Amino acid sequence: MTRKKLKEAVKQKLESPAWHKILRISNQQLAITLGAALNAFAFVLFQMPYNLAAGGVSGLGIIVNHLTGFSPGLFYFTANIPLFILGFFTLGRWRFVFNSALAVVVFSGATEYLIVHMPTVFSQFPITENKLLATIYCGLLVGIGTGIIYRFGGTIGGTSIIARIIYNKTGFPMSQSGLYVDVIIIAVAGFVFSWETSLLAFLALLIAGMSADFAMEGASQMRTLLIITKNPEPLRYAIINEVKRSVTMWQVKGGYSGEERTLLYLTVLRSRVYDVKFIINRIDPDAFMVVGVSQQAWGGYTMKKKQAKPIASDHNADQ
Repeated sequence: MTRKKLKEAVKQKLESPAWHKILRISNQQLAITLGAALNAFAFVLFQMPYNLAAGGVSGLGIIVNHLTGFSPGLFYFTANIPLFILGFFTLGRWRFVFNSALAVVVFSGATEYLIVHMPTVFSQFPITENKLLATIYCGLLVGIGTGIIYRFGGTIGGTSIIARIIYNKTGFPMSQSGLYVDVIIIAVAGFVFSWETSLLAFLALLIAGMSADFAMEGASQMRTLLIITKNPEPLRYAIINEVKRSVTMWQVKGGYSGEERTLLYLTVLRSRVYDVKFIINRIDPDAFMVVGVSQQAWGGYTMKKKQAKPIASDHNADQ
């Protein structure tokens, strides 16, 4: 197939009706709006009252607000303008810039609105006056909101844009560069407020990171199994018919022994790992198995009602 025909074939496969594109983009923008609003809620309710400057431009806004009285929502919006200009010319992605700009506008606007109206509500119905609980709630809500935004193709702006630019220019991991910038801001907050507050802000940052991962990917239920064995046929037959999962098999060679082996590869639910271990212990106790975490798995093999072909002979099962 020529390059032109390949391009046309792929384009035809990816084409979708106009209404489908509009619906997908609308859902994306709605999710980003929800995530940004959730961030603003956590920011006004938990971060600002306790000066939890947990990194990012929002954390810097808390410091600036404390020192000058400048509105944190307006500061967040203003500080992101040059970052977006830099990101647009450096990254050159309209969709990325638009989605991130939407998140920034919603966060800034919601923050300004909630600063005015939320104190009145929560003065009558306070959620917590415990600083540690506020830190935990802050991390959870910020992480979930940020994870939703990332999941639908946006960012919350600020240091994430800087981290992405550094990654594109140098290949330095985004998670590390973003963390370094956040730690610097948290350290500055330690001098401005107190080191106890700074430590709580760092705790909120860690919780937010874990919550964001959960919101983006969900809880990992799948496990990847690699089994190296000299007796593959009985294992293959037992796994397919007892665990109801298929396997992929490769011929491999031991690096030290030089002996031929068979590698069985499969994915199972976390709850079925024990069943596979039981099968291996009964059929081939000398087999070597590695269990890895798979975040997502879809497509591929679907179990049919018919059973797998039996092993070639009883001789293999007795080995």
